[in-house]
Amino acid sequence: MLDISVHKVAQVILMARELDRAEGELRGFIDRLTEEEQASLVAVMWIGRESFTADEIEEAKRTALAEATTPTADYLIGTPHLSDHLENGLEELGLSASDDEDDLMRRG
Repeated sequence: MLDISVHKVAQVILMARELDRAEGELRGFIDRLTEEEQASLVAVMWIGRESFTADEIEEAKRTALAEATTPTADYLIGTPHLSDHLENGLEELGLSASDDEDDLMRRG
């Protein structure tokens, strides 16, 4: 089970797509997440890039917490194709950020 809402993952996906314009905003958003939310975000990304399977979500979260040697924002921002990996990870978990992304785009 994720310790972060799909809505928050959708926000990260959208900001990651606009990284050249929104890096500071993305960094601040990730920094304000709880440690558990950050670990879940990393776990979703890992599942999306096939480092873990959806069935291994709890192990992925534990690994993210245990191996957090650099700030989560630095790690995620430095990950190529971050938004794609997050979307794929949610999909593997049977979740979708599409509605949340559409809602955020309308508000933006």
